[in-house]
Amino acid sequence: MENLKKNKNMTHLNLDASYSYADYLTWKFEQTVELIKGKIFEMSAPKTNHQRVSWRLCMHIGNYLKNKPCQAFAAPFDVRLLDKNKSVKANKDIMTVVQPDICVICEESKIDENGCLGSPDLIIEILSAGNSKKEMKTKFELYEENGVKEYWVVNVENEYVLQYVLENEKYVLAKHYVDDELLKAHIFDLEIDLQTVFH
Repeated sequence: MENLKKNKNMTHLNLDASYSYADYLTWKFEQTVELIKGKIFEMSAPKTNHQRVSWRLCMHIGNYLKNKPCQAFAAPFDVRLLDKNKSVKANKDIMTVVQPDICVICEESKIDENGCLGSPDLIIEILSAGNSKKEMKTKFELYEENGVKEYWVVNVENEYVLQYVLENEKYVLAKHYVDDELLKAHIFDLEIDLQTVFH
């Protein structure tokens, strides 16, 4: 493991190398990063409208989840995803740590002081100019592979939401919601008027 504790930036990292959650825990970067299958992905600082939409979604979801067993979390919040071929949960064996914009977790045993260990039930990613390709491809495949039951991709600029639902271990586009529609979650009876999110 590289000694990166004193580094405030990523200049000393070999971006072609593979890293684990054990490495991730030693990093003290000023910049936020995610680890996907051992590879480092830099995260850009979210813009104002991104944060506004995130907050409004959190308010809707938080109000819905009152007195329910599921819990919602907003970034920064580490979600550690396990390789399906590994049953060991040691930090050195975890190669993926992501920070979804919003996630909902219904199994309390997955939540610990470091975040979530295992797949959330619902993940919401809010696109920005710097992350669209990553969210649409890399994370889509990652969440599908890890069995996240429902995945929303929120496009702030064009004001729509793509809702994907896991069926037979593959994502199916359940609905493409536009800004004046009532979004209906698949795994909960949650409904959100998107006008209150985008406007």
